[in-house]
Amino acid sequence: MTFVQEKMEIQSVALGVPKTSTPLAEGVCSVKNRDDLVEINDPRTELVIWERSLPMALRDWLDQVDDTALPYIRVFVAPENLRPALEPLLDDCGMPKGKMRDLLIKDIGDLVSAFALITDEERVDVRLERIDHNACWKFHRDTVEIRLVTTYRGSTTEWVLPDDAERAVAEQKSFDGSLESLSDHDVAIFKGKTAGPNSGIVHRSPPIDGTGETRLLLCLNKQTVVSPAPWVRDETISA
Repeated sequence: MTFVQEKMEIQSVALGVPKTSTPLAEGVCSVKNRDDLVEINDPRTELVIWERSLPMALRDWLDQVDDTALPYIRVFVAPENLRPALEPLLDDCGMPKGKMRDLLIKDIGDLVSAFALITDEERVDVRLERIDHNACWKFHRDTVEIRLVTTYRGSTTEWVLPDDAERAVAEQKSFDGSLESLSDHDVAIFKGKTAGPNSGIVHRSPPIDGTGETRLLLCLNKQTVVSPAPWVRDETISA
């Protein structure tokens, strides 16, 4: 155990906080269960990483789906409506139906439900994006209060230890400090710079231009001015 980890554990015990996480750095911890993502609501915490694995069959299927059938969709939806909202959009993208797609939708639905509970929101802004370029390759803090991300296919989100954050933002491509990456299919929930003074985990999308790689990223947010209109079930009855 490092000095920082020991210090954070002592603080948690002193405050009467049950130990459900493993400190990685000041303000950063990992958890083993989806429900423990709620630790992001601790004022001292900037990033929580849920270390998890997807079923091998789902991982293999996602890797084999044709790039052109990977979705680029966005919907603002209540958790209980996630499946009926997503299914027609995935049909439009050409993503093959079947057991594996159902598993993917269920996994997204579980994360949407968790995010709604953590943020106390009735609806969640859900983005499921096919990415074949560098996207947000610069080190930055998001202009949000809180965000959840996981990569279903391809290279994962990179982040910087808080002690190196300002240097990474200033130096960008020349930054040679410690650079962390989520493990495959890990889920990260983190604060952005609107969460409060000195908040926001510095991170970036992995540069993939010229590699031929196509990523599939899930990003969950609270409602903002750029969120789509709330999804409403079509109750029209054909005559």
